[in-house]
Amino acid sequence: MNSVIKLSNISKSFFTSKKINVLKKINYNFKKGKIYSLMGPSGSGKSTLLNLLSLIDRPSSGFLSFENKKIDFNDSTQNDLLRANKIGIIYQQDNLLPDFTSLENIYLAGLAAGQNKASSILKAKDLLKKVGLINRLNHYPSELSGGEKQRVSIARAVINEPEIILADEPTGSLDHETAKEIFDILKKQLNKDRIVIFATHNRFFANKADCLLELVNGNIKSINV
Repeated sequence: MNSVIKLSNISKSFFTSKKINVLKKINYNFKKGKIYSLMGPSGSGKSTLLNLLSLIDRPSSGFLSFENKKIDFNDSTQNDLLRANKIGIIYQQDNLLPDFTSLENIYLAGLAAGQNKASSILKAKDLLKKVGLINRLNHYPSELSGGEKQRVSIARAVINEPEIILADEPTGSLDHETAKEIFDILKKQLNKDRIVIFATHNRFFANKADCLLELVNGNIKSINV
């Protein structure tokens, strides 16, 4: 009833010298107001699944629905708009633009979604304050620590108030104490109308999610739901 994303028989294969079936007929509903952790060994398909959820990649078979509307993976223009306005993405390697300041990296994401510049700058400053980096707004990524860059990445991901936040190993390259701080900031982004899905190798953080999911043999296994 409050599902945001529905996966229906989603499969994904890659072809190199042979066919590799990474995801196999996954059926799952992601519901509003919950934070999901996604675990599995390297190569299990965590990043592949996040790429499908972010509409960056398309399934080999099956379909994905967003708010009960089936996604047409041939409609790249509509999917780009959906991603810009409804989906926030956080990467392990922050993916910040190196020639732009913290403030610019954040408000440019607002411009990409059609916000005006003045409004985007105000929102970006407010978000920097919320993640404890208002004194670093004019610093470039090369002048920030790993934890600071991830704080900027989180702020960038939420400037458009997305309904879905996807994070691929957001604490994977950080020391444990910094990782805890980043995870706490990420968890604070959850609200009743939003879902957070993060991939991790770290069971300490995975266990803090509302729903712990493991990718086993190309399918989702619910651990605690």
